[in-house]
Amino acid sequence: MSTGPAGHVTRSFAVPNSETAVRTPLRRFLSTDDGVTIDAVYEPGGVVYDASAPSSEHLVFVVAHGFTGDADRPHVRRVAEAFAQYGAVLTFSFRGHGASGGRSTVGDREVLDLAAAVRWARELGHTRVATVGFSMGGSVVLRHAALYGPEHEGRTEAASDVVVSVSAPARWYYRGTAPMRRVHWLVTRPGGRLVSRYGLRTRIHDRDWNPVPLSPVEAAARIAPTPLLIVHGDRDGYFPVDHPRMLAAAAGDAGELWLEPGMGHAEHAAGDELLRRIGDWAVVRAG
Repeated sequence: MSTGPAGHVTRSFAVPNSETAVRTPLRRFLSTDDGVTIDAVYEPGGVVYDASAPSSEHLVFVVAHGFTGDADRPHVRRVAEAFAQYGAVLTFSFRGHGASGGRSTVGDREVLDLAAAVRWARELGHTRVATVGFSMGGSVVLRHAALYGPEHEGRTEAASDVVVSVSAPARWYYRGTAPMRRVHWLVTRPGGRLVSRYGLRTRIHDRDWNPVPLSPVEAAARIAPTPLLIVHGDRDGYFPVDHPRMLAAAAGDAGELWLEPGMGHAEHAAGDELLRRIGDWAVVRAG
């Protein structure tokens, strides 16, 4: 195995001379454009690779977890295992989470973390990338798709081909539910950040956003023609159903909305059957 600078892995991984060879998982620290180290794991999934076939023929799912998650959390691993039946999977920990460096900005600078992960997936040879985000990660995949793409010179190597946003907010600073009021206490109060650091293993930045980043609903309006799937539970305790409806309305014809009966919030509430449907949707839309 050969590695280059942080965040870059060469394609010289060892592949035995066998048409049934399967590549082994890789774990690397990536470097974001603002110099933060991001812990990332690449897994080839359930696809059997021919030694002579480039990995670009296979879809890779880049999974963006929710607030206080990380690449090693059981609920994130379960999502990765489900998508591994459809292609390769790349998971990572956002800044301030798990073994990654820096501090969480709760959806702002995290777009750079996702861009670094997608860039690595493309360096590994994948030409088809599905970004799938949950809760905070759901807002990040929306902003990433709006900010990286063919119309943005120099950023296409970090662009996604299909986008799935699960349980995401439509607007910032939402405090309309008790769970979100607790999140705001964690983020904005010194005592809350202390609880988050030692109780939830999440290190949060103590500065306000300046400037305020593009909102999820504004981002959704800029994603077309990239296919977008918006998934939300009708029993989500954090963000009520007006959030996904606003996102879908902003996305227009490029967006598809699934309102899931009885579903709660994010990875914990995403059942195996739903994850299979998301995998099927991504494979079809990615072409």
